[in-house]
Amino acid sequence: MANALHVRNLDDDLIGRLRRRAARHGRSLEAEHREILRQALSAEVEPSFAELAAEMRAMTAKRQQTPSETLLREGRDER
Repeated sequence: MANALHVRNLDDDLIGRLRRRAARHGRSLEAEHREILRQALSAEVEPSFAELAAEMRAMTAKRQQTPSETLLREGRDER
């Protein structure tokens, strides 16, 4: 896997703490960073599609909605 993630603008104090933590665990700085991310994200529960859809509906509830038929008709009329 050739994915890369670069984290910029970290405080020197934070980098020092990460370096010391990595040393305590016998890992490289990069390996410790990966492990922290893995642990943080594995504890997070992925929302279901239904939950995401409900959240989106709640966010857009007060917005004026244009029916798709109207948008399609307008698009055809522009041609």
